[in-house]
Amino acid sequence: MEKDVCIDIKSTQFADDEKDVTELFTYGRLKRGRGKNKDKYKIIYEESEAIGYEGSTVTLDVAGNDMVTLYRSGDAISNLVIEKGKKHHCHYGTPFGDFLVGVSADEIRSELGENGGSLYLKYTVDINSSYMSETEMHINVKEV
Repeated sequence: MEKDVCIDIKSTQFADDEKDVTELFTYGRLKRGRGKNKDKYKIIYEESEAIGYEGSTVTLDVAGNDMVTLYRSGDAISNLVIEKGKKHHCHYGTPFGDFLVGVSADEIRSELGENGGSLYLKYTVDINSSYMSETEMHINVKEV
C-alpha cells in the first residue's frame, strides 16, 4: 500500500528556557509494510528551504509505539533512532556540519493507518552526554 498524503508537522524544541516552534505543511507518501511488517509505516517527504534543509528527503520509519527512525538524505544526511527505553547515538547532519548525538525517547504515540493518522514524538537530544534540547513533534497525515 502506498498513498499520496498531506503532511502537517509541528515541532517544538525546548532548550535553555527557550522555545522554538517550527511548522511545515507538505505533500508526501505514506507506505505500509508488507508481510510481518504490516504494522510498520513509512512517511516520506521533501524538506523545504524554510526549514533549512532544501534538497533533502526525509523518511520516517514508524514501528508502532516503540520506535521511529528518521532518515534524511540529500545535502544534510541524518539517521536518528528514537526508541522507548533506549538511548541511541546517531549521526545528525546539518548544512553547517555533522554531529554525533544521543537520542532518548520519552514518548511515542502512533495512530497511523492506511488512510493516514497521527504520530507524536517526545525525545531528548544530547551532545557528548550534555543536554542539548527536548523536542516534541506532532505529525498529522491525511490522504490526498
